[in-house]
Amino acid sequence: MPGPTLTAAQSAALRHVRDVALRERPAALAVIAEHLAGADVRCEEVGAAVTGHGRLTVNFHPDRLLRDGRTVVEALDAEGVYRSQFATGISNGGLTAFPGGDRDVWEQSMFGGAYQRPGVLPGHRPTYGGLNLLDHPDGACPRFGSCHLRLRPEVSTRTTFTFGDSHLGPTEVGTLAVFEPVLAALLSATAGTGVCLGVSGTDTGTLLRALLSGRERASGRAGRALDDYIEAQVHGELSLARDVEAVVVDPSFRDTDAGRRLAALADRHGFALAWHPGFELPVDGVDAGFRGPDIPPLAARVHAEFGRPGEPLHAELIGRAAASLVREPQRWADRGPAEVTWQHLKQLWHVLVWFGHPAGSSRSSG
Repeated sequence: MPGPTLTAAQSAALRHVRDVALRERPAALAVIAEHLAGADVRCEEVGAAVTGHGRLTVNFHPDRLLRDGRTVVEALDAEGVYRSQFATGISNGGLTAFPGGDRDVWEQSMFGGAYQRPGVLPGHRPTYGGLNLLDHPDGACPRFGSCHLRLRPEVSTRTTFTFGDSHLGPTEVGTLAVFEPVLAALLSATAGTGVCLGVSGTDTGTLLRALLSGRERASGRAGRALDDYIEAQVHGELSLARDVEAVVVDPSFRDTDAGRRLAALADRHGFALAWHPGFELPVDGVDAGFRGPDIPPLAARVHAEFGRPGEPLHAELIGRAAASLVREPQRWADRGPAEVTWQHLKQLWHVLVWFGHPAGSSRSSG
């Protein structure tokens, strides 16, 4: 099935990023050569492994509510396309997708003003995901959602990339054909040790071996990538029937309305339905030092008001609280502005991603 016809703005955005990447390519090649020295591997091999094996993923929470009262999965079901924050009005990051908002400002910089041209509609803006280099079952950017769409390889040809989240103003950008600046940044990030792309204690050698070993590189381990990822910006309509290879679902949605809708969606549009191991955490296991002291009492409240006896914290449980915040804000008025509680619920999800155990392996003390 052929891809979508890109608008003038979408084509201009792709050209702008390609041109920036081309200017940076010589310096990037020098950095790559330095990192590969003595590794007995050529730049072309690494580049082919990255662009050939990496899969674009778009993380989302299927049960979050849109401005019109529908859940994300209900909108996907009705419309058959995945829309950007400019069209939906919701986000699992910052809510700044409006003219003059932060997202608008950084898109203007990233894409050379392409999307600020007259006549550009909200639905023309790019959708955001990540490049899942190591095949992690929780997708490239789990901070943005418990489930993800795995996109077909051909979508990469109309995708731009940044090393790091676009809200940070990354300077290392690329396209599928001119990926070297992003690859150079990735190799530089792993020149020491630490955590990168979900690999603990990663150094350049470890990363190269993982990249060059083919599919199933993560051996089923969650990536837990909250901050370090290669962001992907997909230009042009993201159609479920044409562009999606699989939907990968958190197990907390089994036997729920959202889970059944996702299964029906996969069946209707002809893509696979898969389940990743999930994240669970006892309510008393929420670390106060990770996202701040407000999060443990919020976790206890979510569990007490929306959980069941013996149930650990998980994605669907946090979703029940998030829906309540929209539908019955007075219930949360004692916590202050709804925007603060919304942010704290996001941070509770981050704690779950970072510290959570696979489904069925944790016990609740609540």
